[in-house]
Amino acid sequence: MTKLTIVANIVAKQDKIELVKSELQNLIDTTRAEEGCVNYDLHQDNDNPAHFLFFENWETRDLWRKHMENDHLAAYIAATEGAVESFVVHEMTQVG
Repeated sequence: MTKLTIVANIVAKQDKIELVKSELQNLIDTTRAEEGCVNYDLHQDNDNPAHFLFFENWETRDLWRKHMENDHLAAYIAATEGAVESFVVHEMTQVG
């Protein structure tokens, strides 16, 4: 079984950077404790503080999909409604 790598790019609206950052940080401990989570690491761009990136590895795609349906993700979406400029998720497979 091949693990799944997720690269999620989140760009906050300029006046909502701290709100989005705080809400993203709130996801970390709960998500890291989830079944199948190998790592869940949040990064902030050094040149553009509105750009955040989650680098994640999951044991399986099914366990990641389960994560995406959890209550804490729904709470994040509700808390940041109107504060996020863009949200793009890439599902990746390690090839080397």
